[in-house]
This record gives sequence, C-alpha cells and structure tokens, in this order.
Amino acid sequence: MDIIPPMAKKVPTKLEKHGDVRIDDYYWMNNREDQEVIDYLNAENEYYKRMTAHTEKFQEELYQEMKSRIKEDDSSVPYKLDGYWYITRYEEGKEYPIYSRKKDSLEADEEIMFDCNEMAKDHEYFNLKGVSVSPDNTLASFGTDTVSRRQYDIQIKNLKTGEIYPDKIENTTGGSVWANDGKTLFYTKKDPVTLRSDRIFKHTLGTPAEEDEVVFHEKDSTYNTFVYKSKSRKYIVIGSVSTLTTEYRILHADEPNGDFKVFSPREKGVEYSISHYDGNFYILTNKDDATNFKLMRTDEKNTASEHWKEFISHRADVLLEDVEIFRDYYVLSERENGLNTMKISRWDGKDSYYLPFDSETYVAGPSVNLDFDTNVLRYYYNEMGAPYAIIDFNMETKTAMILKEQEVLGGKFDKANYKTERLWATAEDGIKVPISLVYRKDTPLDGSSPLLQYAYGSYGHTVDPYFSSVRLSLLDRGFIYAIAHVRGGEYLGRPWYEDGKLLKKKNTFIDFIDCSKFLIAQKYTSPEHLYASGGSAGGLLMGAIVNMAPELYKGVIASVPFVDVVTTMLDDTIPLTTGEYDEWGNPNEKDYYDYMKSYSPYDNVQAKAYPNLYVTTGLHDSQVQYWEPAKWVAKLRDHKTDHNLLFLDTNMEAGHGGASGRFETLKETAKDYTFILDLEGKVP
Repeated sequence: MDIIPPMAKKVPTKLEKHGDVRIDDYYWMNNREDQEVIDYLNAENEYYKRMTAHTEKFQEELYQEMKSRIKEDDSSVPYKLDGYWYITRYEEGKEYPIYSRKKDSLEADEEIMFDCNEMAKDHEYFNLKGVSVSPDNTLASFGTDTVSRRQYDIQIKNLKTGEIYPDKIENTTGGSVWANDGKTLFYTKKDPVTLRSDRIFKHTLGTPAEEDEVVFHEKDSTYNTFVYKSKSRKYIVIGSVSTLTTEYRILHADEPNGDFKVFSPREKGVEYSISHYDGNFYILTNKDDATNFKLMRTDEKNTASEHWKEFISHRADVLLEDVEIFRDYYVLSERENGLNTMKISRWDGKDSYYLPFDSETYVAGPSVNLDFDTNVLRYYYNEMGAPYAIIDFNMETKTAMILKEQEVLGGKFDKANYKTERLWATAEDGIKVPISLVYRKDTPLDGSSPLLQYAYGSYGHTVDPYFSSVRLSLLDRGFIYAIAHVRGGEYLGRPWYEDGKLLKKKNTFIDFIDCSKFLIAQKYTSPEHLYASGGSAGGLLMGAIVNMAPELYKGVIASVPFVDVVTTMLDDTIPLTTGEYDEWGNPNEKDYYDYMKSYSPYDNVQAKAYPNLYVTTGLHDSQVQYWEPAKWVAKLRDHKTDHNLLFLDTNMEAGHGGASGRFETLKETAKDYTFILDLEGKVP
C-alpha cells in the first residue's frame, strides 16, 4: 500500500514590498505555539519514519560503525594556565565531556570542575560553554543552554567547595570574563526577541543579578557585541562587530569600575582586531584598501587609527588571517593559493621562517597558546586522508613533538588506502574554482562512482579539507567526497569572499554547479550518482542548485536550510536579520529585494522535477527558523512533478546544531548517509 505524504493546507497570505506582491500559502506555519503547526511537523516526521522503516536497522549499524572508530575514553592535550593543567576528557559510554584540572603537575590529583554527563541528566539537550576561571583559581563562571536556542544561563561555581552560587544570569551568550580583582565579572546579554548580543553587563560577586550595571549598549541593530580579556591579561576588551565593520573598547583589567575607552572609532567597511604585547597593540586590519589585511602597531596610549604604523604590509596574493604573540616570537597565520601557512618570526628580527607543509589537502593552524613566556608553539595539522595531530613546536630549536594523534579505532583504517587531490574547475565566467577530493584508491574513476559534493560558501567562512573518521563510512562503500571551495568563502583570500556576497551571491551557486559539471566531465561521477550536501547558509546553496540545475543531482541533503530569504530578511524581529544586511543586502532597498527574490529557493520553486531531497530542521532553531524548511518542503510537495523522495525531518527537541551529545550527533549523520546510500542501493 502506498504511503501518502502529508499535504499542508494553503492559507494564501499577501506579502507586498516595493509594489511587488508575493503570495505565501504557508505563512501560517510561522508560529511554533500553534498546535496545527506541531501536528504538521509530526506528520512529516511520521511519513519520513514510515518511508525509511526498511533502513532503520542499517541506520543503527552505521551509527555503531561510526561510533566504533571513536576513542570513547579520550582526552584533550593538557594545557597549563596559572599553575594548573586543564584537561577535557570523555569516559566510555558517556555523551558529554568532563572538565578537570591538576595543580602544578600532571601526576597530581584530578579536580573535576564540571561533569556534563551529570549536569545533562534531566535534559534532552545540554550544552556547557564559556568556562572562565577567576585569577585566584578559586571560582569558575560557566554558561548552560538546555533548549538549543543559544540563550545561556551564567552561574558561578566555587572550585574549592563545589558550591554553585545562587546568582543566575539569564539570556546571555554564555561567555564571561573576570577582572583582575576576582570579584567582577563582565558578560554579554541578548535581546530577548531578536537574540542579538547587544549589551555588556558588569556583575559583582555576591550581589543580585538584577542590580548588574550595563557598561555598554550596542544600539546599532546591525552589530553584535562581545567581551573578552587580552592574552596579556592587562585589558578587558569589548568588541562590536557587523559583517563589514568592527570597533573595540578597552579597560584596564585592574580597574573594573573605570570607563571603557574607544580603541579606534568605527569606520564603515573597516575591520580590525587587536592584540596587546609589551606596551603596544598590534592591529590586524583591512584599512586603506588592504583587502587581504595587514598588521599595524601602535602605542597603547595612542590607539586611534591615525597613530597606527605598518608592521606587516598588505599582499594581494596572501590573506593574513591571524597573529599569535609570544615573548620572543610572533606567528602569522596566512593563506596563500588556498593553503594554510604559518610564519614564525623573532621580535628582534634575527630569524624568520615558515613551517613546512607539502600537501595540497591539509588543515593547519595554532591550537591553544595561552602562555606568553614560552618558545613553544602548539598547532594542529591534518590531511584530508589522514587524522589530525596536535604538535608542540620549539620555535628556538625548530624541533617538533607530536603530543597527540587522533586514533581511528576498529582496526580497519590505513591512510595508505586513501587518495586526496586538489582539482580546479572553470566557472562560467572563467574563474578557476578549487575542489578538494578524497576517495579510496580502489574506487573506479570511470563515471560509475557515487560522489557527495559539499560546500558552504557564505560569510567568508572557509571549509578546509579536513579529515573525518565518520566520512570513512562513505569512502569505504565506494563514495568519493568533494569539498567545493566556492566563492563566498575565503579559501582564495578576501576577494574570493567579496565575489560571492550581496549582488554577487549567485556566483556561489554557479560555482557549485560548475564544479558538479566538471566532476561529471572528468568521470569522477555522473548525474545518476552525484549527491550534494550543505547546511544553514549552505542549505540555501542546496535550495538554489535544485532550482537552477536539478538534473545534475540524484539526491540532495539540505540541513537547517536558509531558504525563505526574502521574507526572513524583511523581518527584523527574527534573530540575526539586521546583522545580516552586509552579507545578503537589505531588501528594504529595491535592488537587493529584486536580487534576493531572483534566487531565494522558496520563492523560485517551480512545477518541475526535483532530485530526491532530505531536509532537516530543529523546532528551537534560533539561526534558521524551523518554518523556512517546513514551508519549502510543503511548497515543493505541491509543485514538483516527479516521484522522487522528499523528506522533512524535524528534531522537536533541538535547535540549529541538532543533538547535543557527541554520539547522538552521529545518529543524525547516520540518517544523512543512509539517505544517499539507500538511493545507491547500498543498504542491505
């Protein structure tokens, strides 16, 4: 008997802007308190469950297979701060981390700071973040979220007695920072409606949270604000950031009751970040058309931009991503031709060199480096076909010590069995787009192999060619995995990002499609075996490509997809909207409205054949509201002319990141993989 998919009711709603009228038949879904909405989501979940019932056993087997590769009783590489070694570890069979420390020596008795397994017991979802230890090592502030809406409650724990103090600060970002007196805590609150991080508060230990003082209010709705402590520990720093502009305020950490001073006033389109060292600030900035950024220096008493002096000049072919400062050395994180590099230099100019990396499909960068007074740089490194390593590198002797290599358990993994490549596809405007690939060496390259192509392509976020033990479940079943480094990311420098945003956003979609065509033409796969995947803004990418080139793909996974672009960007009460104008444009301006409407997946659903689609969302998602994918699926059901699969799978307990446990998330990945493996006939 055929299983009939749910068909959502239509309630036409007229949406008008700039004289243009859109009719939204599913606008009524924009209310998570409406029982009819919940009933529809549950009906879609039930349909998905019944349609995939034959794969449930395989999903469990796949989950167990992926889990079996992970070292359950694992721990982080310890790092030392203020006389304590800090460790994050996991115990066998448990979902959540345990945060602990040891005084002076790694042989000392362990002090458990937070056992998240105990803290999560009564919650479907749990996340702890922002652990901040007071200067005297006796107290720790921390944030918890039990809904997955990224609204954290901050509390304070006495690490000597184990007591959690009664003061609870609600609706924060979770992070906080201590002043040097060990009694004053600075933290960031969110607007309760938009969830924009808009105010910095000061809390004094032992006083009610209701009496906390606002020390900064970011009134511009296109900005978010945050607070942190400089690595030198001399300054409390407040940052204000929009997509294209930043501004900082500083306060001596010894003077928590003083007034914050603007570091350098915001200038539209000027981004900068600051590091403090030895009486100077070092400023990473794009000021004066330094598109790929440069490093400036200024005396801590004269911080405005007119006093900045060039320290590392701008280079058109090298993106300067970050600087790590030590007593005798500084380390520049750069990206050239898409590849991570790290340049180590002495402050006295006596030595300067790059760490050697010889692959084209690797990820490398600084790890935890909290100590100024050391010659050791800790960094991470992995190749797309080989697990990550944490390495301590002595910058003086130029010797390296591998502290930890990721273990892939199960006894079957041998990195020699896998091959990685970097290819270059030509987009329709002639631009070369890089693709990173990994596959088993015995995988046929004759067009018959299945291939999963992934991309993100927004906010200048670069998806590097990282290793994944979970991904082995696809590679060992004959899949090729490809990361398309499309415009909108920063893989090829800042201009690569600028060329894939605002009124050039469609370059992101076209790049992805042209990468697909290239992979087909080069016989890595074929339209009968090509799959695509992306989440959030990458889910927008998925929605765009199935409208633009549905014939290229057998199946598409769209995770928490941002697909109702116009309606969302016109609603400034939704979290994130106003801060996104510099990324997508402000549709209150007609040019941006028209351009958004021309690619918005929901607005461009047509009566035609679509690929098989698996769409996921979370009821409590604060980043992409659940109703976007829900409405999109409802409209696709009504319009599509094919008989391909269309699933909407809503996590009724979680938000944007899905499940919170480290193994529970594997169950979601198992669903993703099962969807495409089933389409390939690889589910027993």
